[in-house]
Amino acid sequence: MDNSIYEAAIEGLELQKQRIDEQIKQIREMLAGTGKPNKAAPAKASEKAGKRKKRRKLDDEAKLRISVAQKKRWATFREKQEKENG
Repeated sequence: MDNSIYEAAIEGLELQKQRIDEQIKQIREMLAGTGKPNKAAPAKASEKAGKRKKRRKLDDEAKLRISVAQKKRWATFREKQEKENG
């Protein structure tokens, strides 16, 4: 069994945990009055409401390319799983 998928998942989760821990630390500092809000701090809901980003529009050809590529990736993944599981 190939453990590389699990190792990659662990790495990704550890990165997320570090980011969350840093955000918790910043919020605790703000609550204690020792920290100053920085640019990385989340914006207030009232500030975000006016700054919505427009979504990009994909043409039909681009959607089809993405769909075909994703189906190919899933087929490869399933094929690999079948080989591992018998």
